[in-house]
Amino acid sequence: MIKLSFFERSDFNQLISWIDSPEFLLQWGGPVFNYPLTESQLETYIKNANGEHANTFVYKVVNDKTSAVIGHISLGQVDRKNRSARVGKVLIGDQQARGQGIGQQMMTEILKVAFDDLHLHRVSLGVFDFNTAAIACYEKAGFKKEGLLRDARKIGDEYWSQWEMSILEAEWFNKENTNHAIKK
Repeated sequence: MIKLSFFERSDFNQLISWIDSPEFLLQWGGPVFNYPLTESQLETYIKNANGEHANTFVYKVVNDKTSAVIGHISLGQVDRKNRSARVGKVLIGDQQARGQGIGQQMMTEILKVAFDDLHLHRVSLGVFDFNTAAIACYEKAGFKKEGLLRDARKIGDEYWSQWEMSILEAEWFNKENTNHAIKK
């Protein structure tokens, strides 16, 4: 099991060590970061995050049993008027933790923040079309594909297409009620 805790300056070096190429940085952080990732970029990233009225919440993912930091996730573009937000910066940095359902747990925890704590109506995300493991994880969490942004990002001489996906509060609560009934 995992828990989300606010990402802090003391977590910078570990995150930087996980981002080992421009391609990986683009997949993790989108076009707002430049390779190599630096503490200065991360300072800007968290500058106005995690406050009571913030529009971005940045988390480290902590293994409950070992207290080791194993990943990263954020909920950004929080729009309280329209009750929407966007999941981003999803990363299981500890390679030993991959393939163990941690991604699914991360999505469940971030959606609890979005729907249970912030009372949002809609949560979206973007994922590159070749990242089939992430797409499967997001679909299992209840996200639906909305559309493909063809050739949305350029990396070197290549273009990457990106799926836009979302989940609505009714879909989340229906899924949670179903999961709760199954566990009984």
